[in-house]
Amino acid sequence: MVKTLVTNIMFAGVGGQGLILMTRITSQAAMLDGFDIKSNDVVGLSQRGGMVWGNVRIGDKIFSPNIPPGEGDILVAMEPLEALRWSSNLKDNAVVIENSKRFYPTIVQQEKSEYPEEDIENLKSKYKVIEINAFEEAKNLGKKQVANVMLLGILAQYLDIKIDTWKQVIKDNVPKKAIDLNMEAFNLGYNYKI
Repeated sequence: MVKTLVTNIMFAGVGGQGLILMTRITSQAAMLDGFDIKSNDVVGLSQRGGMVWGNVRIGDKIFSPNIPPGEGDILVAMEPLEALRWSSNLKDNAVVIENSKRFYPTIVQQEKSEYPEEDIENLKSKYKVIEINAFEEAKNLGKKQVANVMLLGILAQYLDIKIDTWKQVIKDNVPKKAIDLNMEAFNLGYNYKI
């Protein structure tokens, strides 16, 4: 596959899913490969399992970490509802890398609202949606906490960042005892058929 540089990358999830680590690894890998980057994370609600999101902008010269509405090229969503929530910030035909494992909000668990399955399915008509149950795949590897690194492997297929750079940055950012497992998760994502 011919890779092209994607400028605007959005990450979305809930607290505790490793989204901040994903933003940091992507930013550092792009910077090490010579790109200008700007990034930001919004984490205030993370301690209560609330929404967390981040942006990474990559290019020759970037002046702001904020992605203008409708200018997102790729959305990496740790949950389908988060993919739906942030999809309005994407360009037409953008790429959505989605962990398909559902984490039902309290309002759905209490049967006060329905999970928007149809709306989530409709994302496929407007965007290139890549679904993987990253939590299940990561659990099969031995630890569900590496699901985020698996999604980074899929993201790496779309960016002009060398695979060796990705792997070095991952090694630099995860605990030493978890390096091999994270490498396995990244490779699984990087080799995932898109």
